[in-house]
Amino acid sequence: MTLENLLRINQLHSEPPDSREFSGLVRAALDRLTDAEVTELSYASRFDLAYSAAHGFALAALRAAGYRTDKRYLVFQCLVHTVDFSRSRTRIFTVCHEKRNLAEYEGCFEIDEQLLSELIDCTKALFEKVSEIQL
Repeated sequence: MTLENLLRINQLHSEPPDSREFSGLVRAALDRLTDAEVTELSYASRFDLAYSAAHGFALAALRAAGYRTDKRYLVFQCLVHTVDFSRSRTRIFTVCHEKRNLAEYEGCFEIDEQLLSELIDCTKALFEKVSEIQL
């Protein structure tokens, strides 16, 4: 589904990009990504930081494209359109979003170091894509 289709069905809202907002989102996400790699932190903290970093970069990309959404998961699904991110890497973010929701709303949290490693790697790749955006 294209961004225009999502706009038409009210899943996205059109809003002009704001360079200050974009910079703030990227800066905060980069701080979280950096902290997620601190191995002395608990797994839960590192996962939360890495997930939040990915979400921040994805939101920055969506905002740079001139859209906003109130659906947290949608920023990840839009990455194939906003920064030409691969569907396989986007799928990692979707899996992590589901894992985050289980932990947040149902108290179900399993340690998966491989998934955390993939999340961090995909978030770094997303940062590279977002860094190329010029507002």
